[in-house]
Amino acid sequence: MNQKKNGAMTRLFTVLVYVFLYLPIAVLIVFSFNDSKSRTVWAGFSTHWYQELFRDEEILSAFSTTITVSVLAALIATVLGTAAAIGFHSMRRRPRNLLLTINSIPMTNADIITGVSLMLLFVFAGNLLGFSLGFGTLLLAHITFNIPYVVLAVMPKLRQLNPNLAEAAQDLGATPWQAFWKVLMPELRPGILNGALIAFTMSIDDFVISYFTAGSEVSTLAMQIYAMTRKRISPEINALSTILFAIVLTLLVIVNVRQVRQEKQRQRLALRMRKGDAA
Repeated sequence: MNQKKNGAMTRLFTVLVYVFLYLPIAVLIVFSFNDSKSRTVWAGFSTHWYQELFRDEEILSAFSTTITVSVLAALIATVLGTAAAIGFHSMRRRPRNLLLTINSIPMTNADIITGVSLMLLFVFAGNLLGFSLGFGTLLLAHITFNIPYVVLAVMPKLRQLNPNLAEAAQDLGATPWQAFWKVLMPELRPGILNGALIAFTMSIDDFVISYFTAGSEVSTLAMQIYAMTRKRISPEINALSTILFAIVLTLLVIVNVRQVRQEKQRQRLALRMRKGDAA
């Protein structure tokens, strides 16, 4: 009896937590299709605010900047993070553990500290080299905070590799580049892709670091939303937030589906190996 009661309470508590987390998002999505400016009274279904959203040049410019920075930062951070992960993996245990600890600091550090630190660095370098805060500094900031996530995504795949795999490929006639690209890279590709997706999602989601490093001439989507809420609260924000939620949800579904498929492939491979050993 007590077990049934505890189970019912656990399910009720779980439902309440999910309602608390997702009910505001559901309300936001519903009222993004409201025909009125009211955020409390439903006046009928309409896509009017989505049409207004795509006519707003400031939002479109901020969206273009956000996508450009996110894609470039994800690609560059993926390349640099993968190279760093391979370098860490080839080190001895003590220096590797030290560098991995340092790599984790930007992820545990407060965003405002990272943003202010990068801003001061860019301002100091700009005074010496003659540049100001703008798209370039924004891109560098995004690359900086994305690299640690890529490193952590690639490192588990490196640990799963047979340490003699590359040497075996070279013994069979492959060059070092061919051994890396045709033998090691297929094994690392799932971790690299996951790291790239995480980096892209983090760039789209970032506000604090972008706010301090973008300057006054460049604005990301998160910064534009913040500016809109300070001036006026328009239902366009509901439409824009709905689109962002759909993008992030899609990326999360892709990542989870990939992880499920990889796990199934591992299970099938393990099953085949067991059957081969039994035979």
